[in-house]
Amino acid sequence: MSDPLGLAGFFVANLVTAGSGAIFTPGAWYEGLRKPRWRPPNWLFAPAWAVLFCMIAASGWLVWRQVGFGLPIAVYALNLALNAAWSALFFGLRRPDLALYDLVAMWLTIVACIVLFAPVSAVAAWLLVPYLAWTTFAGALNATMWRLNGARPA
Repeated sequence: MSDPLGLAGFFVANLVTAGSGAIFTPGAWYEGLRKPRWRPPNWLFAPAWAVLFCMIAASGWLVWRQVGFGLPIAVYALNLALNAAWSALFFGLRRPDLALYDLVAMWLTIVACIVLFAPVSAVAAWLLVPYLAWTTFAGALNATMWRLNGARPA
């Protein structure tokens, strides 16, 4: 199970997940929202996510090549689905409240992946730690923006 096609499959799965951010973009609505001063500049999000998605893909592949499909990869797939849903909820539906609930579930699945991946591959588990840190920060940003603008800002 260590073939390069498997690795490519994990990168494609992450690329599809990242595609949600290309479909549901910030736009004028987002620019009009009140934001905390500590929010990173817009240009930082794309390169940060690019690096994270590469790490997420490598992590999943490392586990898959050892144990194949099973609970760890099912939780990993759920995490990717939750990740893809965030952009649709926040930017598409303009619902920071629903996006925050999604983000909490995403955070929990990252923790679950780390716990499930660690006995299989310590490297795979550690590759998810920056993703957990970024998602924690994103949760604080999402919650603050919800507080500043309400659940359904105009």
